[in-house]
Amino acid sequence: MNTKNLLYILKRIGLAVLTVWVVITVTFFVMHAVPGGPFLGEKAISPEAQAALEAKYGLDKPLFEQYVTYLGDIITKFDFGPSVKQRGRDVVTIITDGMATSAKLGVIAAFGALVIGIVLGSIAALRRNRLIDRVIMVITTAFVSMPSFIMGTLLLLLFSLRLQWFPANGETWQGLVLPVITLSLYPMSYITRLTRSSMLDVLGQDYIRTARAKGVSRGRIIFGHAMKNSLIPVITYFGPMLAYIVTGSLVVEQIFAVSGVGRAFVKSITGRDYPLIMGTTIILAALIVIMNLIGDIMYKIVDPRINLE
Repeated sequence: MNTKNLLYILKRIGLAVLTVWVVITVTFFVMHAVPGGPFLGEKAISPEAQAALEAKYGLDKPLFEQYVTYLGDIITKFDFGPSVKQRGRDVVTIITDGMATSAKLGVIAAFGALVIGIVLGSIAALRRNRLIDRVIMVITTAFVSMPSFIMGTLLLLLFSLRLQWFPANGETWQGLVLPVITLSLYPMSYITRLTRSSMLDVLGQDYIRTARAKGVSRGRIIFGHAMKNSLIPVITYFGPMLAYIVTGSLVVEQIFAVSGVGRAFVKSITGRDYPLIMGTTIILAALIVIMNLIGDIMYKIVDPRINLE
């Protein structure tokens, strides 16, 4: 790796840290600016008890002092504090437990969508304007247009309630099949269309026509030149998509009762659990930033002609 590429990576790491800090700052102050508090929903709570709870969790201190303390705990100890609703549990523990399920769902769904999307997109490009191309485009357009909560509900009604092939919750591995399918359908369809468009563009380039004129085999043209160069837009999309899916889809986890990070995030919002809201938001932002950085570096691996600037 030359000095120019190394400097680019270091600059991107610095920007990534800055981005996460901005997310922390904006989320912290906006969250506290919303009227209400985490203890207002408690039944028959007296002003004295509420004041004691706020003192216990440091919510009675000036807002800027809370911010500095919170930021210091993250930097020095990677500590997001205790949950104010799930008493006796730290935010890191809650996120770790939820991430174990969300990561399993997300990784399977993301890589399944990647493989199937690339295969279907390549077939559609190589069979352009034929029946199989039209069928693939119609199906993927339908999946891209359909929101995940509708798709998840349809799969739940059909395969869980009517056919009873899979359980209606995500407590067992059989119950994770439908959430994985629901999570993967949209990115799979998008990657299919992206791969088809990119490959058609690559197949029309001069160097492909030159390779054909020189008698290079069809397989080598497709897999050695066209496929490799058409994957760059897919890499751009795959990084943030993987981060989003791994963190957990809020709607999908709610529909299938999957105890992941997304479901914990929904509960934290409805319960005004400030530390858990902050923790899940920071993890999501950090994953997206990291995946974007990895995607940029992957450009160089896929196509050495690209200079990182």
